[in-house]
Amino acid sequence: MSKQIGIWVDHKEAILVSIKDGVTSVRRVESEVGTRFSPSGGWKAAGTSVAQSVVKEQTEDERRKHHLHAYYQELIKAVSAADEVFIFGPGAAKQELAKEIENIKGSHVRIAAVEACDKMTEPQIAAKAKSFFKV
Repeated sequence: MSKQIGIWVDHKEAILVSIKDGVTSVRRVESEVGTRFSPSGGWKAAGTSVAQSVVKEQTEDERRKHHLHAYYQELIKAVSAADEVFIFGPGAAKQELAKEIENIKGSHVRIAAVEACDKMTEPQIAAKAKSFFKV
């Protein structure tokens, strides 16, 4: 029997629903990604120049990008034993994760679908994954 995993993912967390031989398990993975940088104090805050603010913003964006990459790699490791993966969730995280999976050479994981959906509770996520895989 094949192992199927549904992943509800956004930049803050992912909920993985594993289905194997009719048995379902749910696992939550928190990301270490913080919120986007927004300078405080408005334009030209006291003691800072615009150039310093831009450099700090670029540094924060790079840090966020590296955290997201590490987060996606953790998720990929969690689904590496799966035969099929169904990725769903709000925002751009689902496409970013699918792209990361597709970029892995020699991976046997097949992305069954990538679908947009809103915030959901854990039971709703599990039900959606079961429904998708017709369990």
